[in-house]
Amino acid sequence: MKVLFVGDVVGRPGRRAVAALLPVLKTEHALDLVIVNGENAAGGAGLTAEIAKELRSSGADVVTNGNHVWDQRSFKDEIDGLDFALRPLNLPPNNPGRGWCVSRGALVVNALGRVFMANMDDPFRMIDELLAELGETAPRVRILDWHAEATSEKLAMGWHLDGRFSAVVGSHTHVPTADARVLPHGTALVCDTGMVGPRDSILGMDTATILQRFRTGMPQRFDVAGGPVVFNSVLVDVDEATGRARSIVRVDREFA
Repeated sequence: MKVLFVGDVVGRPGRRAVAALLPVLKTEHALDLVIVNGENAAGGAGLTAEIAKELRSSGADVVTNGNHVWDQRSFKDEIDGLDFALRPLNLPPNNPGRGWCVSRGALVVNALGRVFMANMDDPFRMIDELLAELGETAPRVRILDWHAEATSEKLAMGWHLDGRFSAVVGSHTHVPTADARVLPHGTALVCDTGMVGPRDSILGMDTATILQRFRTGMPQRFDVAGGPVVFNSVLVDVDEATGRARSIVRVDREFA
């Protein structure tokens, strides 16, 4: 099974790049499953049902989220009607939506880190509990969108799940890392996939306002930048019989 994980999509420029490039990549790599992180797809902060469906029509099988999942207030009333859209598994239990699904024969899980992030439930324990709950019914191919800040925590989850997940794929920082590898027991790991967002920006946002924030400490409205877009993703080749990853490679493009 060939699985493409697409990094955090930032605003309209990111969505345009996904719509243009994803169909090409699906054909080029004969993809079986596409997961897209959409937590910044609505104006750079959050997601809506309309935009989730837009990403779906562009080729995403599953749309994952992160710490900005509820930035668009309407989404909390919409997510239960979207069986392909996830929110982090370890949010408090009264949150709408769910943190996992089965798509195209693969288990897809979305979880949120805690280091330098909001204090959520323990993602290590909750993923262990999910696997115990699913038991023999869990598909062998298992992909985790691990939305976390600290590389130490991201690496820790990879080693924790080595041999039990096919891939632990990092998201959140919008900066791609060069550490993609397959761990000893067959789990593909990368600390961060990167983003699909404006290249000449600061994490997809207009540089002038971000610089002003750093230089003055005063609140600023962050606007999505313009210009060419980088498309960051990783391709994981998984042995469906065992659930072990054969390889993980970066797939990066640029869209004008």
